[in-house]
Amino acid sequence: MTTVPAAGGVVPVDKPAGPTSHDVVDAARRGLGMKRVGHTGTLDPFASGLLLLCLGPATRLAEFLTGLPKTYRARVRLGVSTTTDDLDGAVLSTSDAWRGLSADDLERALAPLRGPILQTPPPFSAKKVGGESAHYRARRGEHVVLTPVQVEVFALEALGWDPPWLELDVRCSSGTYVRALARDLGEALGTGAHLDALRRTAIGDFVVAGALRIDELADPAAVGRVLLTPAESIAHLPLVVVDADAVARLAHGEAIALDPGSDVAVGGPVAVLSARALVAVASREGDRLLPRKVFVGAAP
Repeated sequence: MTTVPAAGGVVPVDKPAGPTSHDVVDAARRGLGMKRVGHTGTLDPFASGLLLLCLGPATRLAEFLTGLPKTYRARVRLGVSTTTDDLDGAVLSTSDAWRGLSADDLERALAPLRGPILQTPPPFSAKKVGGESAHYRARRGEHVVLTPVQVEVFALEALGWDPPWLELDVRCSSGTYVRALARDLGEALGTGAHLDALRRTAIGDFVVAGALRIDELADPAAVGRVLLTPAESIAHLPLVVVDADAVARLAHGEAIALDPGSDVAVGGPVAVLSARALVAVASREGDRLLPRKVFVGAAP
């Protein structure tokens, strides 16, 4: 078995197309001999790319990673719309209206999909309808109408146009459905479209380059090579370094004083470190830091 530190950590994995995200978690549990393993954001089975696995106590950090922006390489098939908005769905309509489309036509259709947008999630999704995931209702043949949600598309660029295939680079907020972008692009062009392939290349500043293959999860040396400490895993959060006295107070769940001149935002999560190790994730209230999640034990 691998020697994952007691504090746990985060392992980047390059999921191939085929397995579910939970399959990757199960592979990690078997390979690492650990029960406490979770991921920070599902990839559909047909998609490949970066999956962040949280190990041991670091599973408590998942909520601070889930909301990071995502970057994808997507392939869209114009001229065919499907029930799921991807290649796994039944065909709803076909069209050859994509013939003769120019780069300017594509850009005009892409432009309104950038920035803050209201996006209607696909009916085959995990969104809840009456307390039940929408995809269960859709598979029963029910007509599912989901409420549009606010998302943000930071970048949406055409990388290649080989009719009827369009390659896209997408950077978007958490909760954005790339297959819904493909669907809406097809509607804007009057061709219909679906997502034919998807690869997640980054989550925030974490990139897929160098991530482990699934089979490497049973290799201690491979895991040790890429394992991120809890502190490294949330390096995107504001940082406060404290002394031993503050560590002891935080370990007992007590608030600690914060420099009144600190630029740490009120209410937001703050990584509290001592000797480069994560002590707690806290939030600011006035001139105090209140521990939200503590990662050191109280002194006996």
